[in-house]
Amino acid sequence: MSNQIMQWDPFRELEDMHRHLSTLFDASPFVSRRGGRGKEAIAESDWSPVVDISEDDKAYVIKAELPEVKKEDVHVRVENGVLTLTGERKQEKEEKGRRYHRIERAYGAFARSFTLPGDADPDKVNASYKDGMLTVSVAKAEHARAKPVEVKVA
Repeated sequence: MSNQIMQWDPFRELEDMHRHLSTLFDASPFVSRRGGRGKEAIAESDWSPVVDISEDDKAYVIKAELPEVKKEDVHVRVENGVLTLTGERKQEKEEKGRRYHRIERAYGAFARSFTLPGDADPDKVNASYKDGMLTVSVAKAEHARAKPVEVKVA
């Protein structure tokens, strides 16, 4: 029996814990999955476009990044105070003679929903799509806009 002293490595323990949790929760699609002999296995996953939401005194603006999504595959809908963006990014068809070594971009259908603020006017929604960027503008209701009031001092 050998009495060796092993140096403690907290990072090794974290890696072990991450590996155990990944298998337990079926890992995020962005965490590499290992196949046989240390090679990464290719896994398909659902995806969701990233968005920026901003506002000014007239409207709310939602910008969604939709690279390689065709305009006809994007849909914008407002129902019961909820703005929903749906669509699909289709995977390239395999070409004869082309071998893929890694596929990290996700493909498939997506849906993002946002509850509109109370001062948003669901009847005044405009959407445009250019260069893979969807821009949706939701006007604020007229009565909700702030108006400056002059205060007179006697």
